[in-house]
Amino acid sequence: MSQKRNTLARLSLSIAVTFAGACMTLTAWAQAYPNKPIKAIVPFAPGSATDTIGRAFAAKMSEDLGQTIVVENKPGVNGMLGADAVAKSAADGYTILIGTNSTNAALKSLMKKLPYDQDTAFTPVGYLGSVPLIVSVNNDFPAKTLRELVDQAKAKPGQISFAYASTSQQVSSEMLSSMAGIKMNPVPYKSGPAAMTDLIGGQVNVFTADFAVMVPQVKGGKVRGLAVTSTKRSPVVPELPTVNEALGLKDYELIAYFAIFAPAGTPAEAVVRLNKAINNAANAKDVQEKLSSFGLVIDPGTPDDLARRNQVETAKWSKAIRDAKIEPQ
Repeated sequence: MSQKRNTLARLSLSIAVTFAGACMTLTAWAQAYPNKPIKAIVPFAPGSATDTIGRAFAAKMSEDLGQTIVVENKPGVNGMLGADAVAKSAADGYTILIGTNSTNAALKSLMKKLPYDQDTAFTPVGYLGSVPLIVSVNNDFPAKTLRELVDQAKAKPGQISFAYASTSQQVSSEMLSSMAGIKMNPVPYKSGPAAMTDLIGGQVNVFTADFAVMVPQVKGGKVRGLAVTSTKRSPVVPELPTVNEALGLKDYELIAYFAIFAPAGTPAEAVVRLNKAINNAANAKDVQEKLSSFGLVIDPGTPDDLARRNQVETAKWSKAIRDAKIEPQ
């Protein structure tokens, strides 16, 4: 019996030492994180709303974390290429995605097949905020109001073109067409700034885009804003009616949102540390002042808050895409 007790004692001691060592290792890892630069992938082009918002948060988070966050643009396929790169990255806390409703809610309804599982490939880290879009036309286009645009589209089915370079831009225009009973010709672009250039030049008639892309051009007189896609007017452009006001529609609303995700399996310690840095950045006055001009409504929260919000948004975008009769590609 004495030998058995000794054996059990040695085994218990071994387990205790191993457990203590593991705890010390985890604690040391948590205290050391981050100990090198972090890569933040923006799945859209420079100058896009995602890029502008992502860079503002990354710069402030870098101060909090004591490490540089290197922003890398990887645009393509409505954000899919950048999202896929993050999904396949090491789950060590050193690669994050500046995600949107496109990459993390809508893409699985827009694509027949994704190279990753949208629902399981990412760990929610923190919500950044949301922003409405502005429906705009080229200055030489005859419509001065959204109602006039709809009337012209009904008179000339398929002859009025609209640009899009993201899910929000595409779905907002298709939803408008469906609910207003019109048909417009979609023209895809690789980036929002490129679509804006063609709108200003008259190569396309209509473009519905984020405030970051649209507000400077509307206020600068380069294009004509017709309406905002939220249910309430924006204090940034209070002169523009909502789509609901302009057309008498009750159920039209489309808002883009932005959040940070990491690859699935990223250590909880890294997620908590990143979330703290996100929320500190969200509460910083300089970040708020910079991004309020883009109409961004900042709304910090926990990773669990983002997970719940993303489930709701995924269902909402799936319905919007179905209702707009957009066929998966």
